Amino acid sequence: MPLTEMEIKKAKATNKPYKLTDGGGLFLLVHTNGGKYWRLRYRVGGKEKLLAIGVYPDVTLSEARERREQARKLLANGADPSAVKQEAKQTNNKALQVARENSFVTLAIEYHKVKSPMWTPGHAKQWLGNLEKYALPVIGNRPIAEIEPMELVGIMRTIEEHGTFETRDRLLQSIGAVFKYAIATGRAKYNPAEIRMALVDRPKVEHFHCIPTEELPTFLRSVTAYQEMDKVSPIAISALRLLMLTATRTSEVRYSKWKDFDLDTRCWVIPAEQVGRKGKGDKRKDHAVPLSTQAMAILRGLIPFTGQGEYVFPNRNYSGKVISENTVLKIIETIGYKGKMTGHGFRSLARTVLGDMGHRWEVLEAVLSHALVNQTAAAYVRTSYFEERRDIMQQWADYLAKVEAGAEVIPLRA
Repeated sequence: MPLTEMEIKKAKATNKPYKLTDGGGLFLLVHTNGGKYWRLRYRVGGKEKLLAIGVYPDVTLSEARERREQARKLLANGADPSAVKQEAKQTNNKALQVARENSFVTLAIEYHKVKSPMWTPGHAKQWLGNLEKYALPVIGNRPIAEIEPMELVGIMRTIEEHGTFETRDRLLQSIGAVFKYAIATGRAKYNPAEIRMALVDRPKVEHFHCIPTEELPTFLRSVTAYQEMDKVSPIAISALRLLMLTATRTSEVRYSKWKDFDLDTRCWVIPAEQVGRKGKGDKRKDHAVPLSTQAMAILRGLIPFTGQGEYVFPNRNYSGKVISENTVLKIIETIGYKGKMTGHGFRSLARTVLGDMGHRWEVLEAVLSHALVNQTAAAYVRTSYFEERRDIMQQWADYLAKVEAGAEVIPLRA
Protein backbone atom coordinates (compact mmCIF):
# COMPACT_ATOMS: atom_id res chain seq x y z
CA MET A 1 0.00 0.00 0.00
CA PRO A 2 1.10 3.57 -0.62
CA LEU A 3 2.87 5.33 2.23
CA THR A 4 1.37 8.10 4.33
CA GLU A 5 3.08 11.08 5.96
CA MET A 6 2.14 9.67 9.35
CA GLU A 7 3.88 6.35 8.64
CA ILE A 8 7.01 8.13 7.51
CA LYS A 9 7.12 10.38 10.58
CA LYS A 10 6.63 7.45 12.95
CA ALA A 11 9.32 5.33 11.31
CA LYS A 12 12.09 4.82 13.88
CA ALA A 13 15.66 3.65 13.49
CA THR A 14 16.44 0.01 14.31
CA ASN A 15 19.67 -1.95 14.50
CA LYS A 16 19.32 -2.69 10.78
CA PRO A 17 18.32 -0.52 7.80
CA TYR A 18 14.83 -1.21 6.46
CA LYS A 19 12.56 -0.07 3.64
CA LEU A 20 9.07 1.44 3.50
CA THR A 21 7.61 0.85 0.03
CA ASP A 22 5.35 3.37 -1.67
CA GLY A 23 4.85 1.57 -5.01
CA GLY A 24 6.10 1.93 -8.53
CA GLY A 25 9.66 1.20 -7.39
CA LEU A 26 9.73 4.08 -4.90
CA PHE A 27 10.73 3.35 -1.32
CA LEU A 28 12.04 5.08 1.79
CA LEU A 29 15.24 3.64 3.24
CA VAL A 30 15.48 4.15 7.02
CA HIS A 31 19.08 3.96 8.23
CA THR A 32 20.30 2.91 11.67
CA ASN A 33 21.18 6.54 12.44
CA GLY A 34 17.57 7.62 11.80
CA GLY A 35 18.22 9.12 8.36
CA LYS A 36 15.46 8.62 5.80
CA TYR A 37 16.44 8.42 2.13
CA TRP A 38 14.19 8.22 -0.93
CA ARG A 39 15.24 5.65 -3.51
CA LEU A 40 13.73 4.52 -6.82
CA ARG A 41 14.31 1.03 -8.12
CA TYR A 42 13.98 0.62 -11.91
CA ARG A 43 15.33 -1.52 -14.74
CA VAL A 44 17.24 -0.51 -17.88
CA GLY A 45 18.19 -3.09 -20.48
CA GLY A 46 17.19 -5.87 -18.11
CA LYS A 47 19.51 -4.54 -15.40
CA GLU A 48 18.18 -3.29 -12.05
CA LYS A 49 19.39 0.14 -10.93
CA LEU A 50 18.79 2.56 -8.03
CA LEU A 51 18.19 6.29 -8.29
CA ALA A 52 18.74 8.54 -5.25
CA ILE A 53 15.80 10.95 -5.14
CA GLY A 54 16.48 12.90 -1.94
CA VAL A 55 16.40 12.99 1.84
CA TYR A 56 13.24 13.22 3.92
CA PRO A 57 11.92 15.70 5.11
CA ASP A 58 13.81 17.98 2.65
CA VAL A 59 12.03 16.02 -0.07
CA THR A 60 8.45 15.38 0.98
CA LEU A 61 6.35 12.35 0.06
CA SER A 62 4.50 14.22 -2.67
CA GLU A 63 7.80 15.58 -4.12
CA ALA A 64 9.30 12.08 -4.12
CA ARG A 65 6.30 10.79 -6.05
CA GLU A 66 6.66 13.64 -8.61
CA ARG A 67 10.31 12.72 -9.15
CA ARG A 68 9.29 9.06 -9.56
CA GLU A 69 6.88 10.05 -12.33
CA GLN A 70 9.54 12.19 -14.01
CA ALA A 71 11.91 9.21 -13.95
CA ARG A 72 9.25 6.92 -15.44
CA LYS A 73 8.71 9.37 -18.31
CA LEU A 74 12.44 9.34 -19.01
CA LEU A 75 12.37 5.54 -19.05
CA ALA A 76 9.41 5.56 -21.43
CA ASN A 77 11.49 7.73 -23.79
CA GLY A 78 14.42 5.35 -23.62
CA ALA A 79 16.56 7.44 -21.25
CA ASP A 80 18.31 6.28 -18.08
CA PRO A 81 17.28 8.54 -15.14
CA SER A 82 20.65 8.00 -13.38
CA ALA A 83 22.57 9.00 -16.51
CA VAL A 84 20.35 12.06 -16.99
CA LYS A 85 20.92 13.06 -13.35
CA GLN A 86 24.68 12.62 -13.65
CA GLU A 87 24.78 14.68 -16.83
CA ALA A 88 22.75 17.45 -15.17
CA LYS A 89 25.12 17.39 -12.21
CA GLN A 90 28.15 17.71 -14.48
CA THR A 91 26.52 20.57 -16.38
CA ASN A 92 25.73 22.33 -13.13
CA ASN A 93 29.27 21.84 -11.82
CA LYS A 94 30.66 23.19 -15.06
CA ALA A 95 28.38 26.21 -14.83
CA LEU A 96 29.50 26.82 -11.25
CA GLN A 97 33.14 26.56 -12.30
CA VAL A 98 32.61 29.02 -15.13
CA ALA A 99 30.79 31.35 -12.71
CA ARG A 100 33.71 31.18 -10.29
CA GLU A 101 36.26 31.81 -13.03
CA ASN A 102 34.22 34.78 -14.30
CA SER A 103 33.28 36.21 -10.93
CA PHE A 104 34.05 39.85 -10.21
CA VAL A 105 36.61 38.96 -7.54
CA THR A 106 38.46 36.62 -9.93
CA LEU A 107 38.64 39.27 -12.64
CA ALA A 108 39.64 41.97 -10.13
CA ILE A 109 42.54 39.89 -8.78
CA GLU A 110 43.59 38.98 -12.30
CA TYR A 111 43.55 42.64 -13.38
CA HIS A 112 45.45 43.67 -10.24
CA LYS A 113 48.12 41.06 -10.98
CA VAL A 114 48.55 42.40 -14.51
CA LYS A 115 48.69 46.08 -13.57
CA SER A 116 50.33 46.20 -10.13
CA PRO A 117 53.91 45.87 -11.46
CA MET A 118 53.36 49.24 -13.16
CA TRP A 119 51.93 50.85 -10.00
CA THR A 120 53.59 52.08 -6.84
CA PRO A 121 53.27 49.62 -3.90
CA GLY A 122 51.07 52.12 -2.06
CA HIS A 123 48.65 52.51 -4.96
CA ALA A 124 48.48 48.75 -5.54
CA LYS A 125 47.65 48.18 -1.88
CA GLN A 126 45.04 50.95 -1.77
CA TRP A 127 43.44 49.81 -5.03
CA LEU A 128 42.83 46.30 -3.76
CA GLY A 129 42.04 47.46 -0.23
CA ASN A 130 39.14 49.66 -1.35
CA LEU A 131 37.67 46.82 -3.40
CA GLU A 132 37.95 44.41 -0.47
CA LYS A 133 36.30 46.87 1.91
CA TYR A 134 33.43 48.13 -0.20
CA ALA A 135 32.84 46.13 -3.39
CA LEU A 136 33.80 42.48 -2.89
CA PRO A 137 31.40 41.84 0.04
CA VAL A 138 28.54 42.88 -2.28
CA ILE A 139 29.48 41.74 -5.79
CA GLY A 140 32.66 39.70 -5.30
CA ASN A 141 31.16 36.28 -6.04
CA ARG A 142 28.72 37.48 -8.67
CA PRO A 143 29.36 36.49 -12.31
CA ILE A 144 30.75 39.66 -13.84
CA ALA A 145 28.38 39.52 -16.82
CA GLU A 146 25.34 39.51 -14.52
CA ILE A 147 26.18 42.55 -12.39
CA GLU A 148 23.72 45.40 -12.89
CA PRO A 149 24.30 49.19 -12.64
CA MET A 150 21.96 49.55 -9.64
CA GLU A 151 24.13 47.15 -7.64
CA LEU A 152 27.06 49.50 -8.16
CA VAL A 153 24.95 52.56 -7.37
CA GLY A 154 24.08 50.91 -4.04
CA ILE A 155 27.77 50.48 -3.22
CA MET A 156 28.48 54.11 -4.07
CA ARG A 157 25.52 55.35 -2.01
CA THR A 158 26.96 53.60 1.06
CA ILE A 159 30.25 55.44 0.64
CA GLU A 160 28.48 58.76 0.01
CA GLU A 161 26.70 58.42 3.35
CA HIS A 162 30.10 58.55 5.04
CA GLY A 163 31.08 61.65 3.07
CA THR A 164 34.19 60.04 1.56
CA PHE A 165 33.63 61.19 -2.00
CA GLU A 166 37.23 60.83 -3.09
CA THR A 167 37.14 57.16 -2.04
CA ARG A 168 33.86 56.75 -3.93
CA ASP A 169 35.30 58.14 -7.14
CA ARG A 170 38.48 56.09 -6.88
CA LEU A 171 36.50 52.93 -6.23
CA LEU A 172 34.18 53.55 -9.17
CA GLN A 173 37.21 54.07 -11.39
CA SER A 174 38.69 50.77 -10.15
CA ILE A 175 35.44 48.85 -10.70
CA GLY A 176 35.13 50.35 -14.17
CA ALA A 177 38.68 49.24 -14.98
CA VAL A 178 37.83 45.65 -14.00
CA PHE A 179 34.81 45.66 -16.32
CA LYS A 180 36.86 47.11 -19.18
CA TYR A 181 39.39 44.34 -18.62
CA ALA A 182 36.57 41.76 -18.62
CA ILE A 183 35.27 43.14 -21.93
CA ALA A 184 38.76 43.10 -23.44
CA THR A 185 39.23 39.45 -22.41
CA GLY A 186 35.83 38.35 -23.70
CA ARG A 187 34.12 37.77 -20.36
CA ALA A 188 31.68 40.67 -20.38
CA LYS A 189 29.73 42.55 -23.03
CA TYR A 190 29.22 45.96 -21.43
CA ASN A 191 30.39 48.14 -18.56
CA PRO A 192 27.70 48.73 -15.90
CA ALA A 193 30.01 51.13 -14.04
CA GLU A 194 28.94 54.04 -16.27
CA ILE A 195 26.76 55.37 -13.46
CA ARG A 196 28.31 58.73 -12.65
CA MET A 197 25.16 60.62 -13.67
CA ALA A 198 23.29 58.76 -10.91
CA LEU A 199 25.73 59.86 -8.20
CA VAL A 200 25.54 63.05 -6.16
CA ASP A 201 28.02 65.81 -6.92
CA ARG A 202 31.10 66.05 -4.78
CA PRO A 203 31.07 68.93 -2.29
CA LYS A 204 33.27 71.84 -3.20
CA VAL A 205 36.86 71.26 -2.14
CA GLU A 206 37.83 73.23 0.92
CA HIS A 207 41.40 74.42 0.42
CA PHE A 208 44.02 74.26 3.15
CA HIS A 209 43.66 77.14 5.58
CA CYS A 210 46.28 79.83 5.15
CA ILE A 211 46.70 83.18 6.88
CA PRO A 212 47.05 86.33 4.75
CA THR A 213 50.56 87.74 4.43
CA GLU A 214 49.62 90.68 6.69
CA GLU A 215 49.21 88.26 9.61
CA LEU A 216 52.55 86.53 9.02
CA PRO A 217 54.61 88.76 11.38
CA THR A 218 52.27 88.09 14.30
CA PHE A 219 52.19 84.38 13.51
CA LEU A 220 55.99 84.08 13.40
CA ARG A 221 56.38 85.97 16.69
CA SER A 222 53.81 83.65 18.27
CA VAL A 223 55.85 80.63 17.15
CA THR A 224 59.03 82.08 18.65
CA ALA A 225 57.27 83.03 21.91
CA TYR A 226 55.88 79.51 22.24
CA GLN A 227 59.31 78.01 21.56
CA GLU A 228 60.91 80.22 24.22
CA MET A 229 58.39 78.95 26.80
CA ASP A 230 60.31 75.65 26.55
CA LYS A 231 57.08 73.63 26.48
CA VAL A 232 57.52 72.12 23.05
CA SER A 233 59.86 69.39 21.85
CA PRO A 234 62.87 70.71 19.89
CA ILE A 235 62.11 68.02 17.32
CA ALA A 236 58.54 69.24 16.84
CA ILE A 237 59.36 72.95 16.64
CA SER A 238 62.24 72.22 14.26
CA ALA A 239 59.85 70.31 11.98
CA LEU A 240 57.58 73.34 11.87
CA ARG A 241 60.44 75.73 11.12
CA LEU A 242 61.96 73.50 8.42
CA LEU A 243 58.52 73.23 6.84
CA MET A 244 58.24 77.02 6.76
CA LEU A 245 61.72 77.54 5.36
CA THR A 246 61.59 74.91 2.60
CA ALA A 247 57.92 75.21 1.49
CA THR A 248 57.81 71.42 1.25
CA ARG A 249 54.94 69.09 2.11
CA THR A 250 54.34 68.04 5.70
CA SER A 251 54.82 64.36 4.84
CA GLU A 252 58.13 65.13 3.11
CA VAL A 253 59.45 66.74 6.28
CA ARG A 254 58.07 64.04 8.58
CA TYR A 255 59.63 61.15 6.63
CA SER A 256 62.93 62.89 5.83
CA LYS A 257 66.08 60.87 6.58
CA TRP A 258 69.54 62.13 7.45
CA LYS A 259 71.01 60.31 4.46
CA ASP A 260 68.89 62.52 2.18
CA PHE A 261 70.71 65.67 3.36
CA ASP A 262 74.08 66.85 2.11
CA LEU A 263 74.99 69.62 4.53
CA ASP A 264 78.25 70.33 2.69
CA THR A 265 76.46 71.28 -0.52
CA ARG A 266 73.39 72.57 1.36
CA CYS A 267 71.02 70.28 -0.51
CA TRP A 268 68.15 68.02 0.55
CA VAL A 269 67.11 65.40 -2.02
CA ILE A 270 63.62 64.03 -1.37
CA PRO A 271 63.52 60.55 -2.98
CA ALA A 272 60.79 59.75 -5.49
CA GLU A 273 59.75 56.73 -3.43
CA GLN A 274 59.39 58.60 -0.14
CA VAL A 275 56.05 58.32 1.64
CA GLY A 276 53.76 61.20 0.73
CA ARG A 277 55.35 62.08 -2.62
CA LYS A 278 52.88 63.07 -5.31
CA GLY A 279 52.60 61.45 -8.74
CA LYS A 280 52.16 57.91 -9.98
CA GLY A 281 54.74 55.27 -10.80
CA ASP A 282 57.48 56.43 -13.13
CA LYS A 283 56.06 59.97 -13.14
CA ARG A 284 57.54 60.52 -9.69
CA LYS A 285 60.98 62.10 -9.57
CA ASP A 286 63.50 62.97 -6.90
CA HIS A 287 63.09 66.55 -5.74
CA ALA A 288 66.19 68.56 -4.81
CA VAL A 289 65.58 71.28 -2.21
CA PRO A 290 68.25 73.99 -1.78
CA LEU A 291 68.78 74.80 1.89
CA SER A 292 68.97 78.37 3.11
CA THR A 293 71.33 79.46 5.87
CA GLN A 294 68.40 79.38 8.32
CA ALA A 295 67.39 75.85 7.27
CA MET A 296 70.99 74.69 7.73
CA ALA A 297 70.96 76.11 11.27
CA ILE A 298 67.79 74.14 12.05
CA LEU A 299 69.34 70.88 10.84
CA ARG A 300 72.64 71.39 12.63
CA GLY A 301 70.74 72.13 15.80
CA LEU A 302 68.94 68.80 15.46
CA ILE A 303 72.06 66.66 15.09
CA PRO A 304 72.60 66.25 18.86
CA PHE A 305 68.98 65.07 19.22
CA THR A 306 68.39 62.81 16.21
CA GLY A 307 71.61 62.81 14.17
CA GLN A 308 72.54 59.26 15.19
CA GLY A 309 69.27 57.78 13.94
CA GLU A 310 67.68 57.17 10.54
CA TYR A 311 64.94 59.79 10.61
CA VAL A 312 65.44 63.51 11.13
CA PHE A 313 62.14 63.73 13.01
CA PRO A 314 61.66 60.40 14.84
CA ASN A 315 58.70 59.63 17.06
CA ARG A 316 59.69 59.87 20.72
CA ASN A 317 57.33 57.09 21.79
CA TYR A 318 57.61 54.52 18.98
CA SER A 319 60.95 53.28 17.71
CA GLY A 320 61.29 53.22 13.93
CA LYS A 321 58.39 55.64 13.40
CA VAL A 322 58.27 59.35 12.65
CA ILE A 323 56.42 62.23 14.28
CA SER A 324 52.66 62.28 13.87
CA GLU A 325 51.04 64.07 10.94
CA ASN A 326 49.33 66.25 13.56
CA THR A 327 52.53 67.34 15.33
CA VAL A 328 52.96 70.54 13.33
CA LEU A 329 49.23 71.24 13.27
CA LYS A 330 49.09 70.92 17.06
CA ILE A 331 51.68 73.68 17.49
CA ILE A 332 49.76 75.92 15.09
CA GLU A 333 46.55 75.32 17.03
CA THR A 334 48.24 75.87 20.39
CA ILE A 335 49.45 79.36 19.43
CA GLY A 336 45.90 80.34 18.49
CA TYR A 337 45.63 79.62 14.77
CA LYS A 338 43.26 76.65 14.75
CA GLY A 339 41.18 76.74 11.57
CA LYS A 340 43.26 79.65 10.26
CA MET A 341 46.55 78.04 9.28
CA THR A 342 47.94 74.62 8.34
CA GLY A 343 51.36 73.20 7.55
CA HIS A 344 50.44 73.23 3.87
CA GLY A 345 49.62 76.91 4.16
CA PHE A 346 53.33 77.82 4.10
CA ARG A 347 53.49 76.57 0.53
CA SER A 348 50.68 78.95 -0.42
CA LEU A 349 52.35 81.84 1.41
CA ALA A 350 55.70 81.17 -0.25
CA ARG A 351 54.06 81.00 -3.68
CA THR A 352 52.27 84.30 -3.09
CA VAL A 353 55.19 86.22 -1.63
CA LEU A 354 57.75 84.95 -4.11
CA GLY A 355 55.34 85.57 -6.96
CA ASP A 356 54.96 89.18 -5.80
CA MET A 357 58.75 89.44 -5.87
CA GLY A 358 58.52 88.78 -9.60
CA HIS A 359 60.05 85.33 -9.83
CA ARG A 360 59.05 83.31 -12.90
CA TRP A 361 56.07 81.03 -12.47
CA GLU A 362 57.81 77.94 -13.87
CA VAL A 363 60.64 78.35 -11.36
CA LEU A 364 58.16 78.71 -8.50
CA GLU A 365 56.39 75.58 -9.70
CA ALA A 366 59.75 73.83 -9.43
CA VAL A 367 60.18 75.24 -5.92
CA LEU A 368 56.91 73.57 -4.92
CA SER A 369 57.72 70.37 -6.84
CA HIS A 370 54.61 70.81 -8.97
CA ALA A 371 54.24 69.06 -12.30
CA LEU A 372 53.58 71.55 -15.09
CA VAL A 373 49.95 71.32 -16.16
CA ASN A 374 50.67 72.87 -19.54
CA GLN A 375 52.05 69.91 -21.50
CA THR A 376 53.60 72.14 -24.18
CA ALA A 377 55.50 74.07 -21.55
CA ALA A 378 56.48 70.89 -19.76
CA ALA A 379 57.95 69.48 -22.95
CA TYR A 380 60.41 72.39 -23.16
CA VAL A 381 61.38 72.45 -19.49
CA ARG A 382 64.51 70.35 -19.09
CA THR A 383 65.92 71.91 -15.93
CA SER A 384 65.08 71.99 -12.23
CA TYR A 385 66.38 75.60 -11.93
CA PHE A 386 68.34 74.47 -8.87
CA GLU A 387 70.81 77.35 -8.62
CA GLU A 388 68.08 79.88 -9.28
CA ARG A 389 65.96 78.22 -6.63
CA ARG A 390 68.87 78.38 -4.17
CA ASP A 391 68.76 82.18 -4.34
CA ILE A 392 64.96 82.19 -4.14
CA MET A 393 64.85 80.01 -1.02
CA GLN A 394 67.40 82.25 0.68
CA GLN A 395 65.26 85.26 -0.19
CA TRP A 396 62.23 83.47 1.30
CA ALA A 397 64.11 82.64 4.52
CA ASP A 398 65.42 86.21 4.82
CA TYR A 399 61.91 87.55 4.20
CA LEU A 400 60.52 85.45 7.09
CA ALA A 401 63.28 86.68 9.41
CA LYS A 402 62.71 90.31 8.50
CA VAL A 403 58.92 90.32 8.84
CA GLU A 404 59.20 88.61 12.23
CA ALA A 405 61.69 91.26 13.34
CA GLY A 406 59.22 93.94 12.31
CA ALA A 407 61.15 95.32 9.40
CA GLU A 408 59.18 96.81 6.54
CA VAL A 409 59.75 94.48 3.64
CA ILE A 410 59.22 95.86 0.14
CA PRO A 411 59.12 93.03 -2.41
CA LEU A 412 61.86 93.44 -5.01
CA ARG A 413 61.08 92.46 -8.56
CA ALA A 414 63.33 89.63 -9.67
